[in-house]
Amino acid sequence: MNDPFTPHGRPGRKKHLGLSNKEYTKITGTIASVRRNRQGGPEDEEEEEAAFDFRQNKLSEPSFIAETSFVRAPLNSRVGASQSKTKDKGKGRVEPLDVLPVDIQEALILEDLLFVLMGIEGTYITYHPDYSAEDDDPLMGVRFAVSSALDISLRDLTERILPLGTYYTAISSFIESRSHLDYGLVNHALCASIRDMLREYQTLLSQLEHAFNTSPNFSLQKLWYHVHPTMHALSLIYALVLELAFPESDDADASASSSDSEEDPELAARNAALGLGSAALKAVLSDITHPHRSAEVVPVKGGEVLAVVHDRLEHLAGDPSAKAVYGALLRAAGAPYVRMLRGWITSGRLEDPYEELCVKESRFISRGILEVDYTDEYWERRYTLRDGSTSAKRQQAGIPVPRTEGGRLPGGACIPPVLEGWKHKILLAGKYLNVIRECGIEVQTSEALEKAGELEMADDKLYKYIEDAYTHANRTLLARLLAPDALVPRLRCLRRVFFLAQSSFLTHFLDLAGSELRKPAKSASLVKMQSLLDLALAGYGGGEGGQGDDGSGGMYKEDVKVTLASNALYEWLLNVINVSGVIVGETGEGDGDGGVGEEHQKKEKEKEKDDKKNILAIDALSLDYHVPFPLSLVISRKTILRYQLIFRFLLHLKHVEQSLTAMWVEQKTLPWKKRMPASTPYIEFEAWRLRVALLRARMLGFVQQILAFATFEVLEPNWRKMEAKLSKVATVDQLMRDHVDFLDTCLKECMLTSAKLLRAYSRMIVTCSTFALYTSSFTKSANQAIAAAEAGDGDQAMNKRWDFLKKFESNFDHWFKFHLDCVQYYASSENVSLLPLVVRLNSIKPSSQP
Repeated sequence: MNDPFTPHGRPGRKKHLGLSNKEYTKITGTIASVRRNRQGGPEDEEEEEAAFDFRQNKLSEPSFIAETSFVRAPLNSRVGASQSKTKDKGKGRVEPLDVLPVDIQEALILEDLLFVLMGIEGTYITYHPDYSAEDDDPLMGVRFAVSSALDISLRDLTERILPLGTYYTAISSFIESRSHLDYGLVNHALCASIRDMLREYQTLLSQLEHAFNTSPNFSLQKLWYHVHPTMHALSLIYALVLELAFPESDDADASASSSDSEEDPELAARNAALGLGSAALKAVLSDITHPHRSAEVVPVKGGEVLAVVHDRLEHLAGDPSAKAVYGALLRAAGAPYVRMLRGWITSGRLEDPYEELCVKESRFISRGILEVDYTDEYWERRYTLRDGSTSAKRQQAGIPVPRTEGGRLPGGACIPPVLEGWKHKILLAGKYLNVIRECGIEVQTSEALEKAGELEMADDKLYKYIEDAYTHANRTLLARLLAPDALVPRLRCLRRVFFLAQSSFLTHFLDLAGSELRKPAKSASLVKMQSLLDLALAGYGGGEGGQGDDGSGGMYKEDVKVTLASNALYEWLLNVINVSGVIVGETGEGDGDGGVGEEHQKKEKEKEKDDKKNILAIDALSLDYHVPFPLSLVISRKTILRYQLIFRFLLHLKHVEQSLTAMWVEQKTLPWKKRMPASTPYIEFEAWRLRVALLRARMLGFVQQILAFATFEVLEPNWRKMEAKLSKVATVDQLMRDHVDFLDTCLKECMLTSAKLLRAYSRMIVTCSTFALYTSSFTKSANQAIAAAEAGDGDQAMNKRWDFLKKFESNFDHWFKFHLDCVQYYASSENVSLLPLVVRLNSIKPSSQP
């Protein structure tokens, strides 16, 4: 048995490659005699003799003349032969196989198979009757059928070989179509690798053709022996090509069409009468039911290609041939993906022109949005994962619809399974370095990353490289954020300005800006209040451990700015709670079934508009804080909003405390201290005066207990915990998470995240602040009562005074009890940190209450 081989020139025997005239005459004569013996056509003899005479005379023409020799131009000879056979079809020149001997049939079929294996139709092996070059998709491959007149002993073996032609044509069509730029770099690399494999197949065909032309013992069995291993390899590639070319399944559509065709005639007639049977309406309903089917199918590219190859490699892991073929394709196709990935995690630059990588960039979001955005758009949405795992709202993140077959995400949104567990570190490594680049600092690559050689998909070295890149990026950004003059001093400044309600700074500012803060918010001057704030901050040097403006917290006071909110404090807090969804399932006093009627909503909106018009500057006062990039990633607008909510909560408490303290000072004057005789008119006035002072003391005690609880039992302990975490923080994301958790914990423990607690507390504070507004009215009433008692005419207005005071008492007692019950309930069920507040409130509860 002679194996196919590729002839090589012998060095030293000839100075040039080629055939002598004698060798050339001998070979062409042999080929002509073989053809005469096989076909026996006189016309073929004349054509060969004419071609031979033409070559012998060496005539030259300016136009191209196809060379028909198998030796010097095998491709032209093949194409010409194919064309002549195609032209001769139907003219009766093809001799039927059943009248020829078996050995001649085998020779003819062998020659046809050499055409078919290249995707060219032969004489006795033609296109399948069901195949149409115009209608059938070339990516499915060309189907061939052998003549029925072929001897049965040869037909089975021939039909085994025929799929090779289908495989070859389908793979060639895939390479040609997927080499377009729109299909991305991964498809290009995959096609290049498949093209290399096809080159080996074409080399085998050339060797088989040489053996067919030179060896008289070359048979169909030998052809099968040589192509059998290649057939398995091409079948593996063909299966992969079909999965990549046709990712969507049409089973659902086929079943839908079949169900439509089998529709009940009576039902169809009824639908037509109702106007429900039109094809247009059915199409609209189909689009509504399956909106993704009407959209353009996303081609398989990027990470999805690698996922498909990897899945096939895993499913056929027991097949050595499949492991070799798919392993080589995975390495080749993954090379551009790894290159893009490497550039992202080592430099922070995303170079993905065809959207193949798992990381997506939103170019319309820039670092400038950090100054005004309360949702952290820059950090959360500038760079995200295409599969939507970094977004809470999947559909709003622009995530494509999964495939109907297998539920796999299309294109770059499909993360290769080998990188699924590393996707978040890949995203964060590039984001960290991108932040450093945005600061104008050149990104330095570590020595370990620079020394890393070539990386391949599914290689352990790639995982170590990702881990090292993430560690390096995280340490670089974390070192910049935690520098001595960076994040920690600004956090301390925020704590001093926003949280220390008992500090002299806040008291000083309220005293300086008292007249301005009593004006309506629209009439107050921001410029004047800003200058008074700067003055108050300039004289504020109190701090921890005796430290003042030494750089620990006072060096950034110039970044504190005065602002006026558009809503009152408690309306704003309730709006924030409603938007964030914290109060789902909670209902407040008088909510009924928890729903709000449309009429009630309109009234609430009108009330809000009136409140905005009449809101005082003290109720709208807030502070803002400017933070430069990249510190604004940690102290973002979202965290500044939390600081503002806590500050306004403490400010309102401090303002009510000052008002009640001023009322206490007012009640130190003569009308409140004058001793009265023990007569009847004076006894009633004395009792009224005592009840006013007692109610004021209870209100002041309530406000002071809330203020002390919030300051010393919530904010201070939580701040100490966060400081301890800052000293041990390991990652940038952990730093951001710890900061947000600190603020969220403070909001929750200050009762600002529960609608029921907030509503009860707000009613209490409004009652106290309203009572303090009547300071002068109570003093005037006291003077009138004293004058009436001294005149001896009787005090006719005392009953009105008692009614007015009892309204305040009943309102305060009701909401105090309701608030205490709410605090006790939440302290025993959800928020254990409220237990100290329960003790504090019980200490000021009157003995008459249960």
